[in-house]
Amino acid sequence: MIRIFNHYLHKQTLLQVFFDVGLIVFAVIAVVLSQGGTAEQIIPFAASHGLSLAGGMFVINSATGFYQHVHNRSVTESCARALLALFLGLPLAYVIFGLLPTDAINRQLMTFAAMAAVAAVMVHRVYAAHTVSQSRNRTKILIFGSGAAAKAVGSTLAAADPHAEIIGYYAGPNEEHPEVARSALVESRGSLTDTALALGVDEIVVALSERRGGSMPLRQLLDCKLYGIRVVDIATYFEKTLAQIKVSHVNAGWLVFGDGFNQGVVRTLVKRVFDVLFSGAILVLALPLMALTAIAIRLESRGPVLYRQERVGLNGEVFEVIKFRSMRTDAEKDGTPRWATLNDDRVTRVGKFIRRVRIDELPQLFNVLRGEMSLVGPRPERQYFVDDLITKIPYYAVRHSVKPGVTGWAQVRYEYGSTIEDSVEKLQYDLYYVKNHTLFLDLLILLETVAVVLTGKGAR
Repeated sequence: MIRIFNHYLHKQTLLQVFFDVGLIVFAVIAVVLSQGGTAEQIIPFAASHGLSLAGGMFVINSATGFYQHVHNRSVTESCARALLALFLGLPLAYVIFGLLPTDAINRQLMTFAAMAAVAAVMVHRVYAAHTVSQSRNRTKILIFGSGAAAKAVGSTLAAADPHAEIIGYYAGPNEEHPEVARSALVESRGSLTDTALALGVDEIVVALSERRGGSMPLRQLLDCKLYGIRVVDIATYFEKTLAQIKVSHVNAGWLVFGDGFNQGVVRTLVKRVFDVLFSGAILVLALPLMALTAIAIRLESRGPVLYRQERVGLNGEVFEVIKFRSMRTDAEKDGTPRWATLNDDRVTRVGKFIRRVRIDELPQLFNVLRGEMSLVGPRPERQYFVDDLITKIPYYAVRHSVKPGVTGWAQVRYEYGSTIEDSVEKLQYDLYYVKNHTLFLDLLILLETVAVVLTGKGAR
């Protein structure tokens, strides 16, 4: 894992991006060279047209979910995503290189090479997703602990990161009854440091269930770090691997003294400028779609087109969120607030569609322009549910330290849910966002939101 602007990315993801960009730029350079082009011709083509197409394909591949770290995707699904990316990428290549001046070096050949490079990128995306050996560059991890916490780390690691190899579990001094299989325990070869070095460990995850009475050998862990072995606590491990903060494994001290949670003036100003520019642009582009949606809602059922509801925003302030109405007007005729559920019978036919593709959220762009919301942030919740969840879930109020968003990290990472357990899972993603939010992460979330809309993931 590599940390870029406070956000953890898999090395494999960066390699995929660099390969795709390099392949397209290389194709452009190769054609120019084959036509006897000079350095003066190569640099402009590669810098303008080549990088423009490479950047466009990065956005398309991100929006279609090819850079998401998913290792259980079927070949059929990957092929479907590749076809969608080709449907978008080939016309883009044709337009970019079709605009070359008529006296350019063999414009037809350049355009064909660019389109071929796009096709090659997509073929490699599908190939790499299913046939590239997972054994290369695997990270060897030793879990320090053998109790419930260590077992949770092991199961999570096995499910979430195919590029990691669990060497085994090293029982702590006070852990007499391990909860992991005896066969998974590593045999001590002296100290913890000696054992880690002998096994060629790259990283140690400290997941002790008992930390009293000198069970934490700080000197040995420091020696491991001095020998180049990464040492992380269980909370940091989950943050890095799952991109969430597990409320069951953090304490107030970890949140207070750790890095992150930066809400500086510069960050706030940059985010506001970004929100105004992008939400304004999206509104202009979406106006025809919004008009058709309003007509469809009015034709299907009587009642208002827009739905207004009080939600809790920044610092607990209440504001009125605006959405397209997707439910019957008598959805809460008994006056008791209810979570929307999967296949909710209160949702209209038009409502079911606009909720699936997130069209119902578009009017919230007006909330963004008014400064009540941001494009990206934790989803705003109703006061009734907030009051209940604050008493049941630790650190729930922390999500109100930033503006709520039209989309968010929890929305692109966790499918729709309507229970307390679902709220805990979503909070753990929201805490990660609040702790690590930057413009870079906002852009990633917006790209993944496009992927969610295109694939219908987490449909409500």
